[in-house]
Amino acid sequence: MGQGGEPGRPQGAFDGELGVAVARAQEGDEVAFGVVYRMVQPGLLGYLKGIVGDEAEDVASEAWLEIARDLGRFRGDGAGFRGWSATIARHRALDHLRRAKVRPQRGGSLEEVEPVAPHDTYDQVAEALSTERALALVRMLPPDQAEAVLLRVVVGLDGPAAARVLGKRPGAVRTAAHRGLRRLARELGIE
Repeated sequence: MGQGGEPGRPQGAFDGELGVAVARAQEGDEVAFGVVYRMVQPGLLGYLKGIVGDEAEDVASEAWLEIARDLGRFRGDGAGFRGWSATIARHRALDHLRRAKVRPQRGGSLEEVEPVAPHDTYDQVAEALSTERALALVRMLPPDQAEAVLLRVVVGLDGPAAARVLGKRPGAVRTAAHRGLRRLARELGIE
């Protein structure tokens, strides 16, 4: 469910293609910006749904306005762009939550989720996260665990990149993601 595109497509190839599109978009290529948007938006939207729920589309729109405005100042590769755009999206989500004076939405029913057959816990949780219902389960996690899981699994960031987005140490993010995934596995009955 991460940003790697099609199943079996290496993350490095995805990030390489994204980096090329970002560079072309920075030179004013509107078609390239469309490619960047199509590559990054699904992961950002999934991440934002985990934070702000039904308001994710609106928050994503605000984030993309800022991304487009500041694109010329971005320096880095495709992986760096995913982290940079996730940071912007996170800031817009936190602003939205402050304005709305609400905590991240919680919801979902465990009865709605069908557990998958036992395999590797990480793979099972990642598969379960490919559904909207699973995002509701992620929102039931403590906020630090939910964000770590969303950034690692949905956006596809590695530990250090997710740590930069959250302003935490990589070890703290790895621990939060691990605890969140284990909690989800228990909730789904696959541990």
